[in-house]
Amino acid sequence: MALSADEVRRVAALARLALTQEQVERYRADLAAVLGYMERLRGLDLAGALPLAHVGEEVNRLDADEPGPVLPDGVLQKMAPATWAGGTGLQTGVFIKVPKVLGGGGGA
Repeated sequence: MALSADEVRRVAALARLALTQEQVERYRADLAAVLGYMERLRGLDLAGALPLAHVGEEVNRLDADEPGPVLPDGVLQKMAPATWAGGTGLQTGVFIKVPKVLGGGGGA
């Protein structure tokens, strides 16, 4: 399947990628190979195939939850981009501030 340079630029724009002309030419062949492989997969007869959650034989491998070596508090605090001292009740001390990752993001 041959792709034009404009088609590669369109895909790159959708992925918010800025490509040089050299990259457009290189990715033209790569993207065409991927699309060709997808066409081959589309032609497979999967009538009797069962869906898989994963291809490995292991299922839910659980190791013992044992603590390992830890960094001293002072070293960890120096590595942290921001810390906060305070708290109430049992939750007092120096804490590491991290960006919010759930519920829409936001800052620390």
